[in-house]
Amino acid sequence: MNDEGILLHQFKPLRLGVNIDHVATLRNARGGVHPDPVAAAMLAIKGGADGITAHLREDRRHIRDDDIAAIRQAIDAPLNFEMAATDEMVAIAIKTKPNAACIVPERREEVTTEGGLAVVGHEDRLADMLGPLKQAGIRLSLFIEANPADIDAAKAIGADIVELHTGRYCHDAAGRLAELARIENAARHSWSIGIETHAGHGLGFNTVGAIAAIAEIEELNIGHFLIGESVFCGLEATIAKMRRVMDAARTDAQKRTIR
Repeated sequence: MNDEGILLHQFKPLRLGVNIDHVATLRNARGGVHPDPVAAAMLAIKGGADGITAHLREDRRHIRDDDIAAIRQAIDAPLNFEMAATDEMVAIAIKTKPNAACIVPERREEVTTEGGLAVVGHEDRLADMLGPLKQAGIRLSLFIEANPADIDAAKAIGADIVELHTGRYCHDAAGRLAELARIENAARHSWSIGIETHAGHGLGFNTVGAIAAIAEIEELNIGHFLIGESVFCGLEATIAKMRRVMDAARTDAQKRTIR
């Protein structure tokens, strides 16, 4: 296969996973049942989401156990279940049977997930704990920093997917170009060793384009920005706009590649 053929092969359709955690955050601020994360998940799919992401944290600060069960039952689209690497969460995931379980680092004092999972040096512990997920037919995803060492370690423990942390790229304007290059290199490395590559954290309309243009990335997971913007524009319209921005960047990148 020539170089052009290889590049064309890499440009798969880019999926959008919508994280509905912060619909639950708003609900929990007052108690009760409104707004409903299940309704948000269904509206997100109507707006163009390819899948739904929900993070069941150990402290249940937003998504709760009954939300996960209800979302899984209500939607036909893939469910990406974000979770910490604990026995409790593994058991819940096996009971819920999401399409994928994305393992994220979790500290109770953090406002949101602040970085990627440390995989190097923890391979044996993670492989032992997470092996039952794969045995249950759940795809294993690790949310990591964009570096080859953690990608290789993820491969060693049997991960099907790595999700590259884009928070630093989004929030550090001065270092954005360098971080983008790091993400691009990591995505290429992941693709070269046969691991599916996703990306997410902090992405918005003004930052998603360059990430969407990376051929080896197959899915973006976006939540907080979409839920916040939906206050002004509505959830379905906000997701549809994000879909258009992503798709335009992807198409432009592919056109540049084959010229």
